[in-house]
Amino acid sequence: MVGRTSRSLFSKLNHSEGPAILVRDFIRDALYHPSHGYFSSKSEAIGFLPEPISFSKLKGRRHYMQRLSDLYKESDVSWFTPVELFKPWYGYALANYILKNYNSKFPLQIFEIGGGTGTCAKNILDYLKIQGPVVYDKMKYISIEISRALANAQLKTVHSERMHKSHFSVECRDACSQEGWGKVDENPCFVIMLEVLDNQPHDLIYKVNSSFPWLETRLLKRPESEVLVEIHKPVEDPWIQRCIKILEHEKPELTSWLASMKKFFHKGFRVSRKAWIPTGCMQLLEGLYTSHPNLSLIICDFNILPDVQVPGERAPLVAKKKDGVTVDLSSYLDVKGDADIFFPTDFQLLRQIDRHCYSSARANMQIHDDFSRAQRQSLIVPVSEFMKKYADFSKTQTMDGFNPLLDDYSNMQFFLSKYFYNS
Repeated sequence: MVGRTSRSLFSKLNHSEGPAILVRDFIRDALYHPSHGYFSSKSEAIGFLPEPISFSKLKGRRHYMQRLSDLYKESDVSWFTPVELFKPWYGYALANYILKNYNSKFPLQIFEIGGGTGTCAKNILDYLKIQGPVVYDKMKYISIEISRALANAQLKTVHSERMHKSHFSVECRDACSQEGWGKVDENPCFVIMLEVLDNQPHDLIYKVNSSFPWLETRLLKRPESEVLVEIHKPVEDPWIQRCIKILEHEKPELTSWLASMKKFFHKGFRVSRKAWIPTGCMQLLEGLYTSHPNLSLIICDFNILPDVQVPGERAPLVAKKKDGVTVDLSSYLDVKGDADIFFPTDFQLLRQIDRHCYSSARANMQIHDDFSRAQRQSLIVPVSEFMKKYADFSKTQTMDGFNPLLDDYSNMQFFLSKYFYNS
């Protein structure tokens, strides 16, 4: 998980005469503030399995779902990540992909942002230690983690294998902060982000109808109450301006049929629009490309979220636990570190943003190297397709042939960027 640690914005909102704040700053504060942020105060929300699930002993889907239900009751966590549920096979698949796609001219360097409890890192290192010992001997794996509690959990998990101690380290800091990355490193590396973009702060923009320009949304407290209200102003924030420009110039062939129909509806009927835009993702990617211009991305996240009650295009799911039961909320305005706020990823828009941030960072630094002559491509791949190619998915199959690694998480996709070199 990533976010910008800062003085609480809630205190600013206590004064009606204070400045209205951007929605992304409010969300970043609610999720990542060091004292009351959701991921700071509820680091135990991410589950850890002491032992892997024995899929071959499960009869089928029903038995698997019952096993999941039992695990959640026993642990009282908010969620188990896919890499945790399918360990070590999920992490092994990522390691297999890395081994087949890294540039052997350089020592392997991996950064993982928001590494949870360290399961992904340990599984990747375990695999490389056996399947690529020459690569393993010279490699470095660095986790960037904003939560001190999770950083400690990662060290405990990975360093349980003594040989990994010289290859794995954790930097407890904000991945969005450019200062933390230090000087520019032009050597190739991989950056892994599993279920990270869904918790990146977004901004909210608003249109009265298709004839009017987009407005940025800011938050302010009413003088007579503690209620937060949205106010709409002409766009001033440069990140919002850039994101809107990308959004408005999205290539037609990259726009889904549903998105096209929505645009036609809004234009034809002149109705108002609310849209959530991934400005936090833009800040993160541009910072990454500025510090590591020759990185390759491994991103996996949700492209669809069910039962979203918050209004707007690409709106988040807001949920919290109450008496052990997960409750979905209809507003993001009431959260103060007690609820998760997570967004679906528009992968076609992500591709456009990635290209923009990559080009912008390299142009600003005037980089011209061998990698500039290599062909860089990005791929959007369903989880099942990725796992069929890189995982030993026989290990996650139940007795009747049901395979949750392939059949579940149909609402998740991989975004992969890499270089192709002419031999």
